[in-house]
Amino acid sequence: MDFADVLRRRQMVRSYTDEPVSDDALNRILQALRRAPSAGFSQGHRLVVVTDAKLRQQAADIAEGRYVELGFPPWISEAPVHIYVGTRENSYHERYGGAEEVRPGYTEIPWPVPFWWFDCGALFMLLQLAAINERLATGYFSSVYTDELAALAQVAGLPDDVALAGVLTVGHPDNGRSLPIPENAVFRKPNDELIEWRR
Repeated sequence: MDFADVLRRRQMVRSYTDEPVSDDALNRILQALRRAPSAGFSQGHRLVVVTDAKLRQQAADIAEGRYVELGFPPWISEAPVHIYVGTRENSYHERYGGAEEVRPGYTEIPWPVPFWWFDCGALFMLLQLAAINERLATGYFSSVYTDELAALAQVAGLPDDVALAGVLTVGHPDNGRSLPIPENAVFRKPNDELIEWRR
């Protein structure tokens, strides 16, 4: 698929058919991990891929209710693939804290930007674009509540030193189903409100 077409198709999808995602397509999507940026090549990314229906339903039991209340179908449980996107912050501290051996007197940077989260977002976008390139659809769910995030991390079996950013759903879109537009929907601002030039 042409890259411009991939970008045009980039959106969050909350309705899937029951058609499974092939292992070949899923493995090609996961290859995006190899191209994901990582500050200092710290490689703190951690992914858990879930296709098991019971585990997908457990995640839906935690996070799906608020979407169903808005009128969406039960899309989290319907999506045939869940990719848990996590980050291991200690990988960054280990990478930069060990630099004393290379540069005497070096101390770890104060991390004004927590690059473990920055890199997590970049990886998410690469996975989403790779899925679109496979003519698949993706959605994303997470939580602002720490207890829900902890429960989702437990479903995936993430170790204690890996923080969960959220879950990417992957599947074939159900384009025949009309979805609600929430009352508080926000529409895209024009670029000239978001971009400034200094020439």
